[in-house]
Amino acid sequence: MRFIHLVRGRLRGGWSVSQRGSTTLELAIWGVPMLLFIGLLVVGGRLALAGNAVQSAAYAAAREATLARTAATAQSAGENAANFSLNSNGVTCIDRIVQVNTLGFNQALGTTGTVEATLTCRVNLSDSGLPGLPGSVELERSASSPVDPYRQRP
Repeated sequence: MRFIHLVRGRLRGGWSVSQRGSTTLELAIWGVPMLLFIGLLVVGGRLALAGNAVQSAAYAAAREATLARTAATAQSAGENAANFSLNSNGVTCIDRIVQVNTLGFNQALGTTGTVEATLTCRVNLSDSGLPGLPGSVELERSASSPVDPYRQRP
């Protein structure tokens, strides 16, 4: 009688008596790797978004620095623009270093100079909860912007 029951269950597409609990076991085996995979996707997405935000902030710093009249004000304007851009994008840096190279302001009138901004941001990863990840990752991006060659210089 039991044999007939097993054959009928398999013919109908149902589970046999001997396979009870196998779904729970499969879920227990595959659940942890799937959760780790999803966690790695989330961390990778966070790093990609943070990298894009740091690149955008570096470009904003370089562009804002080229609009300044002097090299001294260009440095502070670039730092302020980078900080504002990172804050508006929601990126929290543990350490933030903004370097603005203003040698392009020293070019003669009619010569195109460039201002380069380099932004270094250390992003926290310890709150992700995945084992084996470093506590933080350093992202460094650079951007440059041309100084108007015919603008009056002090």
